[in-house]
Amino acid sequence: MELKATRLSIADGIGTVFLHRPERMNAWTGRMHTEYRYCLKLLDDDPEVKAVIVTGSGRGFCVGGDAQALEGHAQRGGYDPGTPDALAEPGYGVAPEFDAAFAYHFGLRKPVIAALNGPAAGVGLALACFADLRFAAPGIKFTTAHGKLNLPAEYGLSWLLPRLIGLGRANDLLLTSRVFTSEEALTLGLVNAIYPADQLLDETRRYVAQLIATVAPNSLRQTRWQIYRDLNRDAAAAVRHSEALIDEMMAEPDYVEGVRAFLEKRPPSWGSET
Repeated sequence: MELKATRLSIADGIGTVFLHRPERMNAWTGRMHTEYRYCLKLLDDDPEVKAVIVTGSGRGFCVGGDAQALEGHAQRGGYDPGTPDALAEPGYGVAPEFDAAFAYHFGLRKPVIAALNGPAAGVGLALACFADLRFAAPGIKFTTAHGKLNLPAEYGLSWLLPRLIGLGRANDLLLTSRVFTSEEALTLGLVNAIYPADQLLDETRRYVAQLIATVAPNSLRQTRWQIYRDLNRDAAAAVRHSEALIDEMMAEPDYVEGVRAFLEKRPPSWGSET
């Protein structure tokens, strides 16, 4: 696929997806949606890629739906996603509850980390929230945005935000659609750290490089799936599933390597594919 609204790079086991409409602050379009799914599927299927970073080109992360597209929806009196009938399906097939737009992040085999270099609103905030971790530059503005457009909370944010930051805090952001900054997002627990804007991507890459060097690929994959499946399970089901995984994963070579590296006080050398 020719990439017009995104850019993709792969280096040192890390795939980076850039939302790339800098002249429009990376406003979301059907083309960007299509390309983003394609890029994630490509990276998830690549055995050399161990983790994914998503960020924005220029001064924005993603300011939400493109204004021209929103105007078109208003004129038509309905929503037109502007995407082809056949879309890439990254993360599909792991669990039925993951087989939907943006929820497919939970079915990916590799972690996704958002580097929030600029404003994130509406669908842009939803995308960031579906990442496993979020790092941000100082003073970045965020908003759920939907209330000021007579829209519902977008793309599962009504399910996800209460789980990320608690019901009361989520209600504040969802019901008011107010603007808040990365500093407040850090106090809310919505972002994991703030880095200077000119160091954000490098610091995010440094974090990801450490993550994939120290944690076995299958441990990362299974732990992610446990986390997101267990959001819809009771405690007993979560315990039973973890016990089954322990039996299964102790038979893998990377378990033996992990134990040896721990005992020998050296970095592990992981051999299993993601």
